[in-house]
Amino acid sequence: MSSPSLPPNVHVSSHPCLLAKLSQLRSKTTSARDVERLIHDISLIVGCEALGETISAVTGPSDETSLGFSYETTTISPETISLVPILRSGLGMVDAIKTLLPNPTPVHHLGLYREPTTLQPVEYYNNLPQHSSANPVSSLAIVLDPVIATGGTCAAAIQTLREWGVERIVVLAVLGAVDGIRKAAGEWPGGVQIWLAGVDGELTDRGMLKPGLGDVGDRLFLTIGK
Repeated sequence: MSSPSLPPNVHVSSHPCLLAKLSQLRSKTTSARDVERLIHDISLIVGCEALGETISAVTGPSDETSLGFSYETTTISPETISLVPILRSGLGMVDAIKTLLPNPTPVHHLGLYREPTTLQPVEYYNNLPQHSSANPVSSLAIVLDPVIATGGTCAAAIQTLREWGVERIVVLAVLGAVDGIRKAAGEWPGGVQIWLAGVDGELTDRGMLKPGLGDVGDRLFLTIGK
């Protein structure tokens, strides 16, 4: 569902199981292994809701069951989809979304970090492939970014993918701050849909969500206090 205080291209889940898992993920006592599991589970639920509204079922070629009966297969549209995790924390969402999609899906990584003083995004890695007849740009890019804080990183990823040539972008996130979500959603209102498990209202002076989840990348990869 969309919140009245958020743009119409933003959707915040109200699934009770997801909300309970988000509450568990917030806790400082949750182990790294459980953080990984909860990020996967939340991504699976948010992804299921988002893709149910974003992609379509279409009739494919005829096939035959193991009992010899013929049937019409079902596939999805669009056919060309890419997953784009934002390094590092977006890696924790990849397996869940690959599980949902019925066909093998390319994964293209974007490395972005916030400059500590200005909180502005800096791109340090981009492996989006060059366009060719054998490697056309994806019609739909699914951005995986667990936390949308200031919105700068997500907006930069959207801009990069738009310049790459995608027709549509779906952003899947676990949690976001209101102002950051608005910034990301406004980067390309006609081409972007943002789906989240939850929303926080405030940011700290360091650009962290309050109450938030902490640094998801650090919690996933046991680099807290680096």
